[in-house]
Amino acid sequence: VIINAIGDRAFCAGGDIADLYASGKKGDFGFGQTFWAEEYRMNALIATYPKPYIAFMQGFTMGGGVGISCHGSHRIVGESSKIAMPECSIGLVPDVGGSNILARAPGYFGEYLGLTAHRMNAGDAIYMGFADNFIPEHIWPEIIEKLQETGDISLIERYYTTSPPGTLEMLKDEVSEIFSTSDLAEIVKRLSNKSNNFSEQSLRAILKHSPLSMACCLSILGHLRNKQSGLHEALKLEYRFTARSMEYGDFIEGIRATIIEKDRTPNWKFKVTSVPKTAVSLMLNPLGEQELSF
Repeated sequence: VIINAIGDRAFCAGGDIADLYASGKKGDFGFGQTFWAEEYRMNALIATYPKPYIAFMQGFTMGGGVGISCHGSHRIVGESSKIAMPECSIGLVPDVGGSNILARAPGYFGEYLGLTAHRMNAGDAIYMGFADNFIPEHIWPEIIEKLQETGDISLIERYYTTSPPGTLEMLKDEVSEIFSTSDLAEIVKRLSNKSNNFSEQSLRAILKHSPLSMACCLSILGHLRNKQSGLHEALKLEYRFTARSMEYGDFIEGIRATIIEKDRTPNWKFKVTSVPKTAVSLMLNPLGEQELSF
């Protein structure tokens, strides 16, 4: 199976959240719940698919784009690749199984990437576990043609080459110093006490995002890391949040401010320094009969 981009700008920058917003505004939460459940089951299927699954991640690969590429057997990046999990900016949590990859990223980069929505280049994506190999993009059409002709997956390996260097690995100690806690308010405090470019950029990004989403993101990543859980557990935790995100979370407000009215001034439910633990529990408690199944 080969999955590739149409056009030059993006592989896939996410799902059709405008439709989700419209249904949520009408009080139809079932539409989104069905959408996310089917999407997450597809993500799980990709991860265990019996055939080779080759994704050529050109340009922007974000959110739902990560879900249809980063669980495949052959995850290829090139010069234009920009990979990110920006869900906290719209009132969701890193989902489509992305939390499972974030929880296994080196050090505490998972927390950093989930909270800031930093865009990784090819080298960073490989280092963080979102991609496997770099191939220059001008060669991709030739590879795809040969794979279609022969079905011989081993052909792709001869094209692997060293990726351009990433920008994040050198920040590992600094990221661990700041993001090695599941307390969102503490992360904000640590960033506020620093006066360097990394801390200032990270703080600016975090202060734009949904505090409830970020607190739940930290809780999910901590659980997955401590329990050494797999993809199914990650998707179940993500679904507990997304299934409730319209009714109890910041999702509808996040989409309004980002996509619909585009005023970029969302009115989040909580302040970044005071997200109640009860609110996090409400979003992540088991769903009973609604729990995601595979």
